[in-house]
Amino acid sequence: MPDVVRYMPAPTHEPTQPLVAIALTPTGRHPGAWREPDVTPATLLGARHWRSVIAAAEDARADFVTFDDGFSVHRLDTDETDITRTDVVAGQLDTQLLAARLAPITTGVGLLPTVVTTHTEPFHASKSIATLDYISRGRAGVVVTIDPRQEHAALFGRRALDSVSHADLLAEAADYAEVLRRLWDSWEDDAEIRHTATGRFIDRNKLHYIDFEGSQFSVRGPSITPRPPQGQPIIAADLDNRSTSFVGTTADIGFAVGSDDTAIADTITAARTAEARAERAGSPLAILVDLLVVVDDTAAQARARRARFDESAGSVYTGGIPVVAGTASDVADRIAELLDLGADGVRLHPAAIPHDLQRIAADLAPELRRRHRLRESYIDGESLRSRLGLGRPESRYAISELVEAAR
Repeated sequence: MPDVVRYMPAPTHEPTQPLVAIALTPTGRHPGAWREPDVTPATLLGARHWRSVIAAAEDARADFVTFDDGFSVHRLDTDETDITRTDVVAGQLDTQLLAARLAPITTGVGLLPTVVTTHTEPFHASKSIATLDYISRGRAGVVVTIDPRQEHAALFGRRALDSVSHADLLAEAADYAEVLRRLWDSWEDDAEIRHTATGRFIDRNKLHYIDFEGSQFSVRGPSITPRPPQGQPIIAADLDNRSTSFVGTTADIGFAVGSDDTAIADTITAARTAEARAERAGSPLAILVDLLVVVDDTAAQARARRARFDESAGSVYTGGIPVVAGTASDVADRIAELLDLGADGVRLHPAAIPHDLQRIAADLAPELRRRHRLRESYIDGESLRSRLGLGRPESRYAISELVEAAR
């Protein structure tokens, strides 16, 4: 019999530095950044553009990157209302497909595309992220998000959202995350036996129905994709004052937002409380604070560039998260302040891409390494779970079989 591929549990350990992630969008987080002279709008949907973007993120030694996704057409001029004008709006790529395209050319960065749980099917998302985990060799995850807008629900025509509350959508997202994990567990690690002598490729006894029944959907399973290399890829979600219970009980990573440091600290405390009540032994929640960054040689240059972005967008923009415009040292100081709020790290949102992303790699990353706030290099073969201090979980169905056999 040929050797059977088995993935062994990674040791659980505490991350040695704060986690540093980067949020990637085609032209950067600031809506006025697309008019910068180094932005070429005609290339934003091309592979060459995204190869350079992910290369810069890896040059920075980011722990992982996230890709924002949704069902809106992005307005580039915020004062325009005519969405038929191609010079003022921008489309976007499917981030799960984009991450799969970029994964083979990366060596260490984690890859977290976005799924909108309100409108998509968990079965399809589970196999997409499992596939990404194979392509990236254990560095995949997913950002789950909700969408309460009826105009987006109308794109699918499945249901109306007029009477659906924010809490209902979060409950549905929790069910969605549970189905993802159950489907990833539905194949035991050694389900593929590949025994040519007997013609048996799969041990059907090691594939399991998940038989999930929720308020909005039911899923029988099993998955059609073998168990991912990480066992369960990482699940992340945005963390605000309305989602503390959801993130505290469900997510592996929460991205904390707030109008000021006090609000962020309160949100982190509430999520930690929910986490403690859930008694999540062995799977601690990592909380990263979102930070919009404008980086230049001098603080005056950074502030002037931010002012130019705001003028282009027609208003002062923060995106609902803290903003810092300054030198690499200024940004590093702000990151230290946010870590003092009780966060495990930060997710940096470059105001403009490529400029601010390149400055993160060239200037900020060395400054953070000088302060022992960022890794020197990637560890060959390290999974994203291991990077977060998480062990590789056993399949719940394999465990239940062992318990039943012991009775």
